[in-house]
Amino acid sequence: WTPWWAWHGGKRRTTMTAPKQIKRYRDPLSPKPILDRTALLKELKSNGVSLKNGQLDLFYQLLHLSGYAPLHEFVAELRGEGVVVGDDGGKNDDGSVSVAGSVANSRMKNAVSSRRGRSAQLPKSFLSYLANHGNDWATVTSKVKMHQTSSNGTTTKIAVELQDGHVVESVLMRHEGRVTICVSSQVGCAMGCTFCATGTMGIRGNLSSGEILEQLVLGSRILASSRESKENDSAIQVVSLESEAGKQKKHKEKRLDLIRNVVFMGMGEPLNNYANVLAACRALIHPQLWNLAHSRVTVSTVGVVSRMRDLTRDLPEVNLALSLHAPNQMMREKIVPSAKGTPIESLIVALDNHMMALARRKLLDNPQGSDQVVSNEVGVREFNVEERQAASKKKRAMIEYVMLEGDTSTVEAAHQLGKLCEGRHLVVNLIPYNQTSVKDKLSCPSEELMQEFRRIVSSYGSFCSIRRTMGADIAGACGQLVVEQEKRQHNELADIEDGPFRKDEVGKRPVTLFPNHRGKNKSETREGNSERETADLWVRRLAVATAVAASCFVVSTILLLQKRKR
Repeated sequence: WTPWWAWHGGKRRTTMTAPKQIKRYRDPLSPKPILDRTALLKELKSNGVSLKNGQLDLFYQLLHLSGYAPLHEFVAELRGEGVVVGDDGGKNDDGSVSVAGSVANSRMKNAVSSRRGRSAQLPKSFLSYLANHGNDWATVTSKVKMHQTSSNGTTTKIAVELQDGHVVESVLMRHEGRVTICVSSQVGCAMGCTFCATGTMGIRGNLSSGEILEQLVLGSRILASSRESKENDSAIQVVSLESEAGKQKKHKEKRLDLIRNVVFMGMGEPLNNYANVLAACRALIHPQLWNLAHSRVTVSTVGVVSRMRDLTRDLPEVNLALSLHAPNQMMREKIVPSAKGTPIESLIVALDNHMMALARRKLLDNPQGSDQVVSNEVGVREFNVEERQAASKKKRAMIEYVMLEGDTSTVEAAHQLGKLCEGRHLVVNLIPYNQTSVKDKLSCPSEELMQEFRRIVSSYGSFCSIRRTMGADIAGACGQLVVEQEKRQHNELADIEDGPFRKDEVGKRPVTLFPNHRGKNKSETREGNSERETADLWVRRLAVATAVAASCFVVSTILLLQKRKR
């Protein structure tokens, strides 16, 4: 006997193979990333290994200069070839070992962390712990699953496979004289924004601070390899310098393949992974590691007000970007479900307080320098135009606004957004939406409308610009590759949040990023889709029939009861 739903068109349906299940959780990390400073300190403490101030920083400095070599090789070098042996055999009074700073020249080094003539004092107990527990830690625990560069060579999208099988994405964007990397902070996202591909995945876990930093390591290696593969790379400028003593000419290369900007605008809500994002930011601006300027690091959020205030308290120097996407509360709740219960005015106030945090701190340190008095109510103070202009030059507080065809992109919405930001000297970035096959048929407004929108917002005193589209031919929006993989497994829809290009215009040459199931040709796939559609049709018909039957039963019961009462 075969049930009715196993038949289709008078013939028996073939058994369909269940799609591969997507993991909705993260496995414990083993080995752990050595770049996770908090986890390493915790393990050192539990094993009775103590470090003096600055010793762990120097260890990370040498690891950075080595180009993040495999940990066992790096530790072996520190214990052997890298040891400077003096009259005392290289041993110090406290039992530490002097390690020379002559580590391999890496393309990831910077002008501050590569100073010569300095040696690191690393305790023998620390090096012994790393040598004995080498299998518990790894320099880089993730790997590049695939990467693809746009046709004009400005954008590279990287699918990073974590050690537990999850995939996150990073995007390298090459500008004139600098490289920006967009990193992910979570696997998936819990915010569920209707226009964001990552939001359709749901949340599956946080990235550790080490895994966040590993995205920069992998990105730097891709940049270095692409640089070496091109002999006449236009990004390399060689400057010949004549020595004063008439010695040989030396060449100084301006390495434009170094990452100079980091934006947390990839997969996930960074402030929902606050501790790890904060640790990663501190490593990025550390003078002995990535040595990025504070203004070169930007954390983006959809609007976690409590964590925005925490970031202002803990790290006010970095930039903060608010993904607003609507000019008022009602419109925002329609496209950003997590906005419910969070007034839009409170977000703007928190963003403004972050921009003015350094100025407020300076005022508190030197209150005689101003005639105005700081309010006792949460330290709020009104700043004049000159003070706001000076603060905006040192650090930017930005608003990200996706341009969607509809109410949020009208002239009235532009005036509302302008009034919302009026007098605050905020930066407003308008992001053209890329139309794709999503459940909600969203589209990007015309270029003329976006220019008019920009002009109106700018008239209220904010700096407003339309973001440049990069990597549209490789689906350069964060999260799109991962969702496309799940789409093949679950027949889901995907979308993208970058650039006014139709899906049929993207990638004229088909590129297979993730292979389909083996043993299935196109005709079999079409037949399987047709069978599923027919089955869904019968299921819908059965549901309607069941509802009608239930209604008839309820009506009949009511009539019967009324008849008995009579």
